[in-house]
Amino acid sequence: MKERRLSPTERLANRLGYMGTGFFVTAPHMLPETPGIIIYFLAGLFSLPQVFVAKQWNLVIVNINVMAAYAALFFK
Repeated sequence: MKERRLSPTERLANRLGYMGTGFFVTAPHMLPETPGIIIYFLAGLFSLPQVFVAKQWNLVIVNINVMAAYAALFFK
């Protein structure tokens, strides 16, 4: 069975996705302070390329929603 190699775009998207997941795990422990809000925003931002490349459109919308909500909270 031949294994499929990831393209450079897919590899970068996966690495950013892992970083975003780490931020999602860390952020709740930093709330309600400002760094926690920023980390949540970055988590959504870093996770976005992975789900976009994988064409998981429901998760793309969830990540955009996370980014919008925490950006609004930050600028409030």
